[in-house]
Amino acid sequence: MNEMNHDHEDIEEFEAHFSFEFFPPKTDAGFTKLADVRDRLAAQGPEFFSVTYGAGGSTRERTFNAVKMVRESGVDTAPHLSCVGHTRAELREIIDGYKAGGVTRIVALRGDLPSGMGPTGGELPYARDLVEFIRSEYGNHFSIEVAAYPEMHPQAANLDADIANFVAKVKAGADSAITQYFFNPDAYFHFVDRVQDEGIHIPIVPGIMPITNVANLIRFSDGCGAEIPRWLRKQLEVYADDEESVRLFGIDVVSALCETLISAGAPGIHFYTMNQAEPTLAILRNLGLPIVD
Repeated sequence: MNEMNHDHEDIEEFEAHFSFEFFPPKTDAGFTKLADVRDRLAAQGPEFFSVTYGAGGSTRERTFNAVKMVRESGVDTAPHLSCVGHTRAELREIIDGYKAGGVTRIVALRGDLPSGMGPTGGELPYARDLVEFIRSEYGNHFSIEVAAYPEMHPQAANLDADIANFVAKVKAGADSAITQYFFNPDAYFHFVDRVQDEGIHIPIVPGIMPITNVANLIRFSDGCGAEIPRWLRKQLEVYADDEESVRLFGIDVVSALCETLISAGAPGIHFYTMNQAEPTLAILRNLGLPIVD
């Protein structure tokens, strides 16, 4: 598989609109590796980094430490914060800590219900409640990102209900949104059209997952409701035991997806890096961007 050779004129001005997501490592070795990945990706001039948060705050301390370490790169860093399972007092304590540490951007999420927790899960059961809480307590100190689901949240009753929920989150005070990853660009464009019809015009940034491990991708996708198109799944099955073929094919597929999104006017690309630099850098190279090594 050869790397694509396209006209990149519309991508040259796109550099500052990439962002990269990390998860908090479980070990010291993981933090050491993340510091290297952070530095390699920081050199590309991203708009911001984000750091994920475990169900019910299960990674609260590790997320805080990872945000602190990632921010040392000088890149604006947005912690994910989920409200499920937390009291207002707990959320205020967490957010106060971030504010004191210089954080000015938060990704506000409902979060996954920890096992054994009831269906409501705390004082603020939905992401829109968390957005409202941050706005009422902190005014405009934080830029607030929320999640969007082009292929529908797996627990939504139907697409109309999911659109209504997204609109409510935005009206509560969100500044922009990052989508769940997807491989079908039409799903993204349809979602954007639907919410614009509802009068919502905040940036909705596509979340993109590099393809590196077939089994993991299928597991993640089944869990979060992201559809792997049949043609893509069948080709990945052919390459499943050949890591290099999966890597090359994945780079081409995801690069083509990014080009489609960028050329059609997507406001940015948010990469789910899985704490790896090379898959994302390979895609950026494929898009014709000057990579700093």
